[in-house]
Amino acid sequence: MFKPSHRNSTARETLPPFEGHGPEGAERATFAAGCFWGVEATFRAIPGVLQTAVGYTGGHTTNPTYRQVCGHRTGHAEAVEVWFDPAQVSYAQLLETFWRSHNPTTRHRQGLDFGSQYRSAIFFHGAAQEALAIESRDLEQTSRRRQIVTEITPASAFYRAEEYHQRYLEKHGNASCAVTIGGEVTPAATP
Repeated sequence: MFKPSHRNSTARETLPPFEGHGPEGAERATFAAGCFWGVEATFRAIPGVLQTAVGYTGGHTTNPTYRQVCGHRTGHAEAVEVWFDPAQVSYAQLLETFWRSHNPTTRHRQGLDFGSQYRSAIFFHGAAQEALAIESRDLEQTSRRRQIVTEITPASAFYRAEEYHQRYLEKHGNASCAVTIGGEVTPAATP
C-alpha cells in the first residue's frame, strides 16, 4: 500500500513515545498486523478500548520517521498501541481480534503490503500478557494449516507515528484498508 509521504514537511509531526500509565485504570497492549491504519480502526471499534495510537516499535532506531521505517533499516514494525479498560474488554478478547484481523501465517506481508514493517507481532507488557499471547497463538495454530509466524516479544519503546497517520481511515471516511476473507487478508480500496 502506498501512504502519502508529505515530503514538504520539514518538521517531524509526532509526539514523544507514550510514557506513564495512559488513562486511569487502563492497561496497554501493542500489536503489529500489517498496515497500521486498518489495525488501529479495528481496535478502536472495540467497546472498552479507550485510546489508540499508530506508531513504530520493535526496532533499533530512536525516533524513526515513516520514511525511515519504509526504508527497511530501522527494524521497526508499523504497530498500534491500545489502551483498554480491563473491566470492559480483556486482553484475551483483544488477542482474538488480533488473530481475526490479519493473516499471521505470512512473513513480512499482509495482502499487497510487504516488508518487515508489516510483520505480525505481539509486543507484550508483562508476564501475564506474554503467557496469554503464547496460549492464544498455540490455540490459533490448531485451526490453521500453515505455520503462524507471529513474533511474541517484550514491548520496547513505542514511537508515535506522524500525526497524519493517526486515525487516518477515520479522517478519510474509510472503515478499513483491508478485508479478511477465509483467513486471508485482501486489500480493499485505499485512499
